[in-house]
Amino acid sequence: MSETPPASPGQQDAPYAPTARTVPTRARERASYDRELVHSVLDEGYVCHLGFVRDGAPVVLPTLYARVGERLYIHGSTGSRPLRTAGATDPGMAVCLTITHVDGLVLARSAFHHSINYRSVVVHGTARRVTGADERRTALDAIVEQAVPGRSQDSRPADAKELAATAVVRLDLDEVSAKVRTGGPSDEPEDLALPYWSGVVPLSRGYGAPVPSDDLDPGIALPGYLARL
Repeated sequence: MSETPPASPGQQDAPYAPTARTVPTRARERASYDRELVHSVLDEGYVCHLGFVRDGAPVVLPTLYARVGERLYIHGSTGSRPLRTAGATDPGMAVCLTITHVDGLVLARSAFHHSINYRSVVVHGTARRVTGADERRTALDAIVEQAVPGRSQDSRPADAKELAATAVVRLDLDEVSAKVRTGGPSDEPEDLALPYWSGVVPLSRGYGAPVPSDDLDPGIALPGYLARL
């Protein structure tokens, strides 16, 4: 098993180091390299967008992921050629991974200044195929837990056939940045007297009541981790 790289002294509190690829060209004041902020954005999501180049053309693949320490694990099918071939040969596959949460719709008096409030993370690095059985199981459990904490212990683990059909790649958190927009619209002073509503429509993630499957044994109660959602 390839262990998650140990944290160096002070690493848990130290910010990520900016690089040429993680410094934005626009709105640099919104960029952050704060490790706690980056982790919070990563830990709140379910789906990432994984970008890479295939046959000379850019490709973006939406897929499940999970963070374990300073590493991301990305899930896919072995039928996906990029995930199947990542790390098959050294030095792996160069990728760019993004996660975004939309927190509000920003409505300005002018169409030009309409925007969104958001939190996002961009990770650059090299994706490598996970082949060790123990690490693969750790990664897959983490991906299930990322969606619903407590679920990995309340479901049947993948069997050998299912594991063979599942590709997992890892991406270390080395080149990382967060970007955040908060607050209201940035109206021009000359537009403040215009008769148009201006402000923010907040957005938040919510959970509906769990719906049992039609063939669920009525004697099986709703697990506490789902009731807590």
